[in-house]
Amino acid sequence: MERDWETGQTVDWMGTLKGCGVQILSRAFRKRWPSTLLVAGGRSYCQTKGRCMDQVSKDKALQTVANLSSAQIVSASVMKPQTPFPPPVRLTHHLVFFIENQSFLSLCIYSFSGFFLLFHFYSIKPFAQPPYTTLPAPVPAPISYEALPPPRPAAIAAPVWQDRTIASAKLRLLEYSAFMETQRDRETHKHLFVHIGPSNPGYNDPVLESIDVRQIYDKFSEKKGGLKELYEKGPHNAFFLVKFWADLSSDIEEGSGVFYGVSSQYSGTENITISVSTKVCSFGKQVVEKVETEYAHLEGGKYMFRIHRSPMCEYMINFIHKLKHLPEKYMMNSVLENFTILQVVSNRETQETLLCIAFVFEVSTSEHGAQYHVYRLVND
Repeated sequence: MERDWETGQTVDWMGTLKGCGVQILSRAFRKRWPSTLLVAGGRSYCQTKGRCMDQVSKDKALQTVANLSSAQIVSASVMKPQTPFPPPVRLTHHLVFFIENQSFLSLCIYSFSGFFLLFHFYSIKPFAQPPYTTLPAPVPAPISYEALPPPRPAAIAAPVWQDRTIASAKLRLLEYSAFMETQRDRETHKHLFVHIGPSNPGYNDPVLESIDVRQIYDKFSEKKGGLKELYEKGPHNAFFLVKFWADLSSDIEEGSGVFYGVSSQYSGTENITISVSTKVCSFGKQVVEKVETEYAHLEGGKYMFRIHRSPMCEYMINFIHKLKHLPEKYMMNSVLENFTILQVVSNRETQETLLCIAFVFEVSTSEHGAQYHVYRLVND
C-alpha cells in the first residue's frame, strides 16, 4: 500500500496490477535482482537499452519541451506530424518486466507482433520539494514616452494640367493664335495660321514628351535674355517647345482691309502684372522684339490674363507674304527651318520667369489646317 502524493489517498498499486492480469513477483526477488528483467512465462529478455527510455533521453525530451513556445506547443504540426493510429493488435505473447528506481517506475508491455506500449508511473514516493517562498513582485521601471513629431501633411497632387499642358506652377497658357481677318459683305472671315486651343486633360492622359534644350540653343539669340541664359536662371518647369505646322493655304485676298493679329490667354495663381516679350529670330539672330503688359482679372477664383487681337508687327506681315508666294512647300520649309520665335512671360515687378515658349515651324500638309505638338524642355 502506498500513498498517492497528488491526491493524498492510499493506493494499492500491486492489487491494481494484479487486477490487470500482470504477474507480480515477490519484493525479495526484486531486491535480489534490481537490474534484471523478470520474465512472465519463463522467458528472459536482456536487450533493454533500445526499448526503455533512459535518464539521458528523458532529460533531453524535457529540455526540448521546455524550450518550446506556447504557440509551438499548441500547434501539433510543430511537435510531430500526426499520423493515424495503427489498427488494434491482439497481444498473443506478452513480455512483462519492471524497472524500479528512485524517481519513476516503468511498466513496459512488448508484443512479438511489433506493438510496443510504454507506461510511466512516476515515483510512488513523493519527491522532496523545497517550500515556496513568497517573493516580492518586481517593480516595473517607469516608462518614458518621447513626443512624436507632428504628422506630415498629406501630399497634395499636382494639378492635372501641370505636366500635360503648357503650364508652370504659377501660370498656364490657355489659348494662343496668329491669324488674318477681313470684312466681306458685312461678315468677318478669319484664317488661323497657327492655333493652340483650350484643353481639358485628365490624369489618364500621357505627360508631355521631353527634348534636351541644348539641341535648340543655336536657333535662338545668345544675347542677354536669350534662351540659354533664361534656362540656366530657371525655373526649369516653365520651359516648353511648340512645333507648329502652319496653315498658309488662305483664300483671303490680301489688301488694305486685312488685319493680322495675335491673341493669347493665360490663367495664373497670383494677382500680378505680367510682361509678355515676343522675340523673332532668323538664323539664330534676334531681328525684332515686341513687349506687352497685361493685368490680372479675377474670374471664377482664378486670375485671367488676356491679350486680345494684338496687331502683328510689319516684319511678320511681310515675312508671311513672301513665304506664301514661294512655289513649293519644301522651299517654305527650308526658309522656316531658320525662323523661330521665343515668347517669355514674366512677372513685371520681380522679373521672375513664369513661362518661356520656343516656337519652331513647318508648313502644314493636312486637310485639317494648323496643327501643333508640345514638348517639355529639359537638360539631361
